[in-house]
Amino acid sequence: MAKRQPNEADFMQRALQLAARGQGRVEPNPMVGCVIVSRGRVVGEGYHRRFGGPHAEIEALRRCRTKPRGATVYVTLEPCCHSGKTAPCTAALIEAGVGRVVAAMRDPNPPVAGRGLRKLRAAGVQVAVGLLAEQAAELNAPYLKLVRKKRPWVILKWAQSLDGKIATRMGDSKWISDERCRAHAHRVRARVDAILVGRRTVLTDDPQLTARAAPVRRVATRVVLDTRLRTPTTAKLVRNARTTPTWIICGARAPRSRAKALEAAGCEVHVVRRDGGGLSLPAVLDLLGSHGMTNVLVEGGGEVLGGFIDQRLADELHVYVAPRLIGGSDAVSAVGGTGPDTLREALRLPKSTSLKHLGEGWFARARFR
Repeated sequence: MAKRQPNEADFMQRALQLAARGQGRVEPNPMVGCVIVSRGRVVGEGYHRRFGGPHAEIEALRRCRTKPRGATVYVTLEPCCHSGKTAPCTAALIEAGVGRVVAAMRDPNPPVAGRGLRKLRAAGVQVAVGLLAEQAAELNAPYLKLVRKKRPWVILKWAQSLDGKIATRMGDSKWISDERCRAHAHRVRARVDAILVGRRTVLTDDPQLTARAAPVRRVATRVVLDTRLRTPTTAKLVRNARTTPTWIICGARAPRSRAKALEAAGCEVHVVRRDGGGLSLPAVLDLLGSHGMTNVLVEGGGEVLGGFIDQRLADELHVYVAPRLIGGSDAVSAVGGTGPDTLREALRLPKSTSLKHLGEGWFARARFR
């Protein structure tokens, strides 16, 4: 049987695969892949590897095995047309003499936002947009949310028993999940901009909230929601705040003396408005987004997780399920908050939710957008 010749979708799929290699870089830029095709053959490919480094199009042009004049360029996002850390990709493509550019989607970032495509057309380069656009948008969903809504992508994460408990009635929670699940969770920590918990989690577990036993691609900022600044200066994450960024977010009425003590220990103290009895979670996300944070991992406790679910502020869900039953009416449940009045109002997981064996248990992952 004759081997099938690759088509345009195959070339764009390859570009998406390359783009995914950029996951976890330390900046809010998108993941972009590029494939250059001449006479039906791939002659060059590349992806954006690091902040300040060459963009995907430049990488692909440099790696071309033949001159790209007249070639078709498949790129997962509209080429940039402005100078920043690097020169504009549109200028490089025009100078190389490529004949056609196929972009999976337009870049909503205001400095680009269609201008790159217009510059290419004005230079006589054929342009097409929309090939595998849904896949490209899913790959860059956190970046797109930050650009459009000025808020980070919110991942809720917890480990629980099969009956939904995260600790016994005496508060024992170490360890519900096994080593493989914990290693997986640390790899996720190593790819996010912030790890967020409530004050009770700090008091109960005294966590470090760092990525251990994993290649650290980002150093996440630890974020503690603490309305009245009751986080002790003896907490582990306060004691090493000078080496790992640590934010304590509080309300306007928090004691200034406590803020000074935490700041003296190396923490940053930020004030947001209150909403009822606690801090406004939308205001917290606005604050994180204003500092360019693309992904935030919310690790608890139950009331914080419940608040994000009640207000439909979660974008993604990571749940590690251990093959054990804890039981007990006083045992700690994974999700608190108010909850719905009826089942009809309950948050329904999308059909795309995945469940796979991991270690001795299972890992469930869902995306809500």
